Amino acid sequence: MTRQSISLANQNDEWLKQQINKEEFTSKSEAVNYLIKQAREREEYHHYVQMKIDRGIKSGFSAKTKEELLAEIKKRLNVSL
Repeated sequence: MTRQSISLANQNDEWLKQQINKEEFTSKSEAVNYLIKQAREREEYHHYVQMKIDRGIKSGFSAKTKEELLAEIKKRLNVSL
């Protein structure tokens, strides 16, 4: 594991100390690593959602009715009407 030296704003340092005192984390390092992991996961999820949105926009609008769309979805899922 890489060792780093960072500066924290006072309120962030106090928050970290509180988390350790509440035994949410065993050390500041554990808390910071957890928070970074959470940020990375949110970023990955954001990219995934954006990709889905872009795909939907590129597919354009459908001329099908709600009923036709529902029947098509059910057929894809092998669900009986």
